Amino acid sequence: MPTGDSKSVQPAVGAKGTSIEKASTSKRSMRTEAKKLGLPPGALVHIGYPKEEETRVSVLSYDEAGLKETLDVSPCDIPGLIATDRVTWVRVEGVHDVDVVEQIGAIFKLHPLVMEDIVNTLHRPKIEDYEGRLFLVLKMLFFDRKQAQLQSEQISLVLGDGWLISFHEGPHDLLSTVAERIASGRGRIRKQKADYLAYALLDCVVDHYFQTIEDIDEVVEQIEEQVLFGPQLKTLARLQRLKRADLVLRKSVWPLREVIGSLTRGEFALIAETTVPYLRDVYDHTIHIIDAAESLRDILSGLLDIYLSSVGNRLNQVMKFLAMITTIFMPLGLLAGIYGMNFKYMPELQWHWGYPAVLIVMVVAALTMVILFRRKGWF
Repeated sequence: MPTGDSKSVQPAVGAKGTSIEKASTSKRSMRTEAKKLGLPPGALVHIGYPKEEETRVSVLSYDEAGLKETLDVSPCDIPGLIATDRVTWVRVEGVHDVDVVEQIGAIFKLHPLVMEDIVNTLHRPKIEDYEGRLFLVLKMLFFDRKQAQLQSEQISLVLGDGWLISFHEGPHDLLSTVAERIASGRGRIRKQKADYLAYALLDCVVDHYFQTIEDIDEVVEQIEEQVLFGPQLKTLARLQRLKRADLVLRKSVWPLREVIGSLTRGEFALIAETTVPYLRDVYDHTIHIIDAAESLRDILSGLLDIYLSSVGNRLNQVMKFLAMITTIFMPLGLLAGIYGMNFKYMPELQWHWGYPAVLIVMVVAALTMVILFRRKGWF
């Protein structure tokens, strides 16, 4: 890893294009927890989608008077960059390099189980208090409109006395907005402690859920028109993908509600009373997101019922049309069958106008049935 490069008043901005990376990695095999069979508790094994990017570490320390940011640092340089009189934010982009996570964990004396959970990206949102360190697991969600699929990436936060470490699966422009706020001095963040920084990151993740829901709603509106006016097999496939996306959304938000709820109850010494009102606001946002997710589930279930009804109605229309055609030709086939038997003593066979008369009777019978079907509204 490259050595540190000190800068002043410039936020760390993550590389673009990685938020939907799992759209391309979904076809690759994910390392599951089966890889940890037989290993002792606290063994560091990366669980999740494989990554090719190099793990990057940056350190940002600030107070109301100023800030200092160092990009692309080596873990061994972190102790010299920690300012005891300032808030220190250590950003780690990429948890697939377990050696880097282990070195940072040793510097900040993190519990082995915390480091184990950091490199396991399959965790649900949760909060734990380990020996004076507050550990939070969050899920960042990204919706791919083209594929109608929802991807999630894990963000782990470790809050200590005067410092915060954030571990991301990959670089995020979204979290860089918090660094930009710190650099510009906007808002209260430069005047508060590390717990307020944790709130700012938490609020950023939760607010992005609203954008995710809006993106899903736009795709749902498109599918509504397809279901009502032209249901196709690919419409059903998109509906199923949207139902899975809603399931991922609900699995991410429901546990997060409990996490934020515990933070608002004053159960942790690292959370100041002045930060609790802001956390309550984030808690209210999670309630709104849960309501939206439940409404979305009902809408998708209704669309699936409408799709099945539409397909059934189309099939009924086709069967009704075929049944009417068959009904119209039944008497015509009867007449043709009777006069095609060629009996020797059949009087009509010798009649000069017999053939045209039979044709006329067939046409009149067919027209009569068509008129009757029209009056009944079957055509």
